[in-house]
Amino acid sequence: MVELAGIIILGILAQWLAWRLKIPAILPLILVGLSVGPISTLFTEDGRKLIEPIWNGSSGLFPGESLFYFVSLAIGIILFEGGLTLRKGEVLNVGPVIVKLITVAVFVTFVLAGISAHFIFDLSWQISFLFAALIIVTGPTVITPILRNIPLKKDVSAILKWEGILIDPIGALVAVLMFEFISAGTGTEFTETALLEFGKIVLFGFTFGFTFAHALAFAIKKNVIPHYLLNVLTLAAVLGVFVLADLFAHESGLLAVVVMGMVMGNINLPNLKELLYFKESLSVLLISILFILLAANINIEDLMLVYNVNALILFATVVLVIRPIGVFVSSIGSSLKFNEKLFISWVGPRGIVAAGIASLFGLELASQGVEGAQYITPLVFMIVLGTVLLNATTARLFAKLVGVFLQNSQGILIIGASTISRLIGSYLMKNKRHVVLVDSNGENIRKAREMGLDAIQENVYSDDLINNIELSDVGYLMAMTGNTEVNTNAIKKFKKHFGENGSFRVVSPDEMYDPEKNPKEGLFSQTDDYIKLTNLARKYDAIHELNLNSKEHYEGLIEISKTDPDIIPLFVKNGEGELSIIPSNSMEVEIEEDFKFVYLGKQMDQDEEEELEKSEDAEMEKE
Repeated sequence: MVELAGIIILGILAQWLAWRLKIPAILPLILVGLSVGPISTLFTEDGRKLIEPIWNGSSGLFPGESLFYFVSLAIGIILFEGGLTLRKGEVLNVGPVIVKLITVAVFVTFVLAGISAHFIFDLSWQISFLFAALIIVTGPTVITPILRNIPLKKDVSAILKWEGILIDPIGALVAVLMFEFISAGTGTEFTETALLEFGKIVLFGFTFGFTFAHALAFAIKKNVIPHYLLNVLTLAAVLGVFVLADLFAHESGLLAVVVMGMVMGNINLPNLKELLYFKESLSVLLISILFILLAANINIEDLMLVYNVNALILFATVVLVIRPIGVFVSSIGSSLKFNEKLFISWVGPRGIVAAGIASLFGLELASQGVEGAQYITPLVFMIVLGTVLLNATTARLFAKLVGVFLQNSQGILIIGASTISRLIGSYLMKNKRHVVLVDSNGENIRKAREMGLDAIQENVYSDDLINNIELSDVGYLMAMTGNTEVNTNAIKKFKKHFGENGSFRVVSPDEMYDPEKNPKEGLFSQTDDYIKLTNLARKYDAIHELNLNSKEHYEGLIEISKTDPDIIPLFVKNGEGELSIIPSNSMEVEIEEDFKFVYLGKQMDQDEEEELEKSEDAEMEKE
């Protein structure tokens, strides 16, 4: 009982420490596991581990292969939760690169890592290529915390995120095929076994994942499942799909749950957010337990096998040679720049799937007496711990060094996805700005997505937005809801994270027309609140641009907008097409040659323009 409680307590403390230090949780978790496992044998009186995961006749937590059953099911839940976060709209521009990363780069890594392990550690070809199959994967549990703290272009973040989730079942599939190869022998028997296993895994993985995802989504939409059972029944369904697929084709469960998560994540489900909250909390707990258990299960003799210079040579080969080759080959002909390819090459930390399956296969092959099998687990853990430590400590610095670190984040986060927000968001998107709309109203989010806008259904009082890596390039914040309290809270809460270049909110009805109440973060105009913006957007659903002749011309247009209810100023656009938000203290905006006045409402005709110019000339004559 003390050991079980200790694992959970230590795991959550390690998660908290990782949060405070802004590093992947896997790093302190593995260190805790090694400390209470193999390293503790150096200090305990009887030479036993403080925590022994597998029952050895006198102590231990899991009898027989129970630990690895638990590991498999837990990995399935974690991958399902990762699948839920994948959105097809994120990969419109980088889809081909991701496909190549999980195919071409996988092949490159498999071949080169296998050859490297064979010659560096003098392992058999079979064991070398099993090691290579296990280090194919880059885990989302380690990539996400790294990317959260680095402002990157959306495409780069999307590539790393999707690769980390999609490659897990592929790496597991290749590892299973290699395991079957070692178990079945060589020659014709292997070829037949490999092809049969591959076909069965793909067939049953996709079939069960796709079918049960739609079945569960149908049950949720038809309210067949009561609300209080929704989360736990979904958990039961995921476990059921994992086990059922695995019964038909060994190790197809991982592929099935990833497909199930992806399908459900891209279906318009009313309770998807609740599922994500539940699965995220469960994943944190499972990851905390798993890494401690797997690290503690390693023996001190295993660690000594990789305590030599050969391990460093193999690690350097994997990180500095094999990973870059895979990335550069996969991105041939893509829109990625050279520095972006370099950064993606550098960030390739391995995660829970590599560690979990390595422990399972390593022990199983060692018990069968396969020569060199004892190297599998420590070598894979060396790669996992080394890549996580390297990327966690250097990714931000490397991003700055190669020039992918966004010094001036130009993305715009709009709080609220109502009619006016969607209209403005669409205009910004057409002007090549990354725009994300956030709203708790599902209908507003649906309409925004139909317009091709990035939209997140989220409560602004939640902390999830801060941890969303898709918002790493956001530098402007516009709070545009009809609730002043929500707008004010959004500014206070997210200004530090998303408003480095400017945080704005629409003025409240109480602040309108009173110069003394004009807020410093006021948006567009002090004479136009949310209601006036919304009404005008419904009356004139168009945004217009007008060439500016001078600063006086701009000021004249601002004065017209104060008296004409059918004109509301929005942005100023320079000659290079860059947009600047007009604040409520709009006279402070700098105007230069070739600037344009961007406004909402009726289109000003030539007569109004001529009248404005006459009034400007008259003012200048008076002066």
